[in-house]
Amino acid sequence: MNREVDLGLRENIGQFTLLVIVNAFVGGMAGLERSILPQIAEVEFHIAAKTAVLSFIVVFGVVKALTNYFTGALANRFGSRNLLIVGWLFAIPVPLILMYAPNWNWIVAANILLGINQGITWSSTVVMKIDLVGERNRGLAMGLNEFAGYIAVAVVAFLTGWIAGNYGLRPYPFYLGIFLSVAGLLTSWSFIRDTRHHVAKEAVDHKVRKLANIFWDTTLFDRNLGSITQAGLINNLNDGMAWGLFPILLAQKQFGISEIGIVTAIYPAVWGIGQLIAGKMADHFNKKHMLFLGMLLQGVALLIFAFADSLKEFIVLSSILGWGTAMVYPTFLATIAENTHPHDRAKSLGVFRLWRDLGYAIGAILTGLIADAFGIASSIVVIGILTVISSVIIEFRMRLQRSHTP
Repeated sequence: MNREVDLGLRENIGQFTLLVIVNAFVGGMAGLERSILPQIAEVEFHIAAKTAVLSFIVVFGVVKALTNYFTGALANRFGSRNLLIVGWLFAIPVPLILMYAPNWNWIVAANILLGINQGITWSSTVVMKIDLVGERNRGLAMGLNEFAGYIAVAVVAFLTGWIAGNYGLRPYPFYLGIFLSVAGLLTSWSFIRDTRHHVAKEAVDHKVRKLANIFWDTTLFDRNLGSITQAGLINNLNDGMAWGLFPILLAQKQFGISEIGIVTAIYPAVWGIGQLIAGKMADHFNKKHMLFLGMLLQGVALLIFAFADSLKEFIVLSSILGWGTAMVYPTFLATIAENTHPHDRAKSLGVFRLWRDLGYAIGAILTGLIADAFGIASSIVVIGILTVISSVIIEFRMRLQRSHTP
């Protein structure tokens, strides 16, 4: 090791802060089209909004999931900083394509590039923050990372919707994307340093042994990692369902646009802000208990959501769903890091994020099929039951000792 490094949040606050800012740019790119894509599909390309949202979630989810995996697999070989820069190069064409796409196929192509961008850049910032902070404050680090990303999603989604309402669907809302992609690339190129020296220092006399097969141990065989991975998939499966079906369910119950907006905004807002608190909690409380309770709260909220009627009920349930998601999201990443050797960590995180983000695509397809066959309420109930089962798996399979027990 050629340079002396220190592990810890305070010791690396400069680089850590820059990575939080970069992840805000990443989240902003994800929010670029979230509020106006269905309108573009209907108004400009005459495609049903439901079809457009389904195709977007499936394409984006699959591409991002696969990119997560390869980013984790390649991080130790090429360096997370280099991958971060490559990820931003994929973002540069996205707003331009969205501005001038002559047909829907170009929009799908833009989302393939966006999925690659999100997989590489978000995964890289996660890995680098975990590398910098060492064993202490990992939960807080992940809470800050996910807070920055998801609040940026919400802010940019609001801004693009406001711009579209005042100046038209295209091209003006996507000027934000040009700024975000250029700012992300220049910041990563000019100011971010690689963290491989931090990994090397932490690896010396590390207590957690290396995995025999990183992919299969993270996916299934390691009782801790496998429990976290299945919960990550179910978490994003129910998030994909909420994204696609909540507005339709509320419209069927005769709520207006403003009321639907309130209910659907509360869930991600509580999720985003709550991660600041939940991330710090993960550094002080039993992570297994946090994961169990967070998944259980999500499942119960969804089961009741299908039968609620009043606006107050939906607001309370959306808040509970958001807090349950906030409890698990940064805790997933911190617990993966705690249960892997530093040299396995990036690839294990990539495998986890592969399955977690495939949940979006699986959720979009599964909930669509159930909703078409049995109705939206039945679809929400099924996903709620799956989420409760996921919490039970965590409770009975997961053990949080500092060694692996496959």
